[in-house]
Amino acid sequence: MRSIWSACALLPVVLTGAVAEGDWTSKVNVQRNGFYSLDVVDKFAEATMTKVDAYMDKKIAAGKNNGCTLETAGVRREWGDMTVEQRADFINATLCLMKAPSKAPQDQFPGARSRFDDFMAYHLTNAGSLHDTIGLFPAHKYFLLAYETALRNECGYKGYHPYMNYDRYTKDPVNSALFNGNATSMGGNGAPDPNYKGLRTSAGLMKSGGGGGCVTTGPFKDYMATVGPGAPMMPNVPKNPLASGGGYNPRCMRRDVNADAALGATADRALALIQQSKDINTFYNTLLTPPRNASDPYNWGIHTAGHYIAGGDPGGDPMVSPGDPIFYFHHAALDRLWWIWQMQDPDTRVNAQVSLGGTNGASRKLDMKWLTPDVIPVLEAHDGLGGHAGAFCHVYV
Repeated sequence: MRSIWSACALLPVVLTGAVAEGDWTSKVNVQRNGFYSLDVVDKFAEATMTKVDAYMDKKIAAGKNNGCTLETAGVRREWGDMTVEQRADFINATLCLMKAPSKAPQDQFPGARSRFDDFMAYHLTNAGSLHDTIGLFPAHKYFLLAYETALRNECGYKGYHPYMNYDRYTKDPVNSALFNGNATSMGGNGAPDPNYKGLRTSAGLMKSGGGGGCVTTGPFKDYMATVGPGAPMMPNVPKNPLASGGGYNPRCMRRDVNADAALGATADRALALIQQSKDINTFYNTLLTPPRNASDPYNWGIHTAGHYIAGGDPGGDPMVSPGDPIFYFHHAALDRLWWIWQMQDPDTRVNAQVSLGGTNGASRKLDMKWLTPDVIPVLEAHDGLGGHAGAFCHVYV
């Protein structure tokens, strides 16, 4: 159902967004923050919901929805569209995971001291399969589901994992609801570090946004990353006592909240990615490495741009990036883009697999080990509305 929720002291007035008429509007709870106008991807996504509704009607009629309907689907929202109470619930669950005991094998990961650390430890040792052509989208989709499930089942979180709309962070990210450092943000920028000059990318230097040091504000100012580094992108990151990176290596969370990074993932780029990618290989390639454009100073690719909106350590380290909670916002955003792309032609695109180099991963299994017990076929993680016996059942609004 459509809903309008009351404005809170820390939020501007919240309004519902304009949507295309259709049955879906009575099935999905949509809430909009009136501070943000809908961008071109938001509008395109809302128009796509009529296709989603028709697709689900077809699946339900064929008995292939595994109990997933638009009425029962988890709703993943942009952080700025969530109420203060919803944000606080999410933050408290994240802090809970940071205190809950680890389930990772301690002979391999003595540095993993909490359930939150478990996800960083898994990513450290499985980064290859998580980022190859077969795994990038479905493996991270399952990884995100495992994390969301831990928040909900182990720490009492009532909602679903938020995503970040990169376009909202292009002008003033350090004063945004996500990064302003208040009690209902995901923490602030890192302290200035003159040793951090920026990140060298294939498109040129992504200059420092003025941070790079320890996060000193917000709910996670006392959080310490424990495992890694794996491939540090910051200066002066202490080495792990174990060659594997799994030893105990406590250090502050560092960030460089960076508007230049966000400019590589603006709404016009995201819409072009969706509309101009006629096959999954093009979608994959463009997301990671768009065509070279010497006249474009922000041509990092959306995947890189999203990771370095906060960057730092561990968030900017490709091996242990889940050590910053912002990692999951970024991968929820990527999953949203993939889902919108799939829903343009779901009969063809839901099970489309990246096949660069002639690879075919239809027989691959996704094993998250100590994160979640179920080993599933990779194609189950392609279906966001009924896959894995209905465990995948989400919409993005």
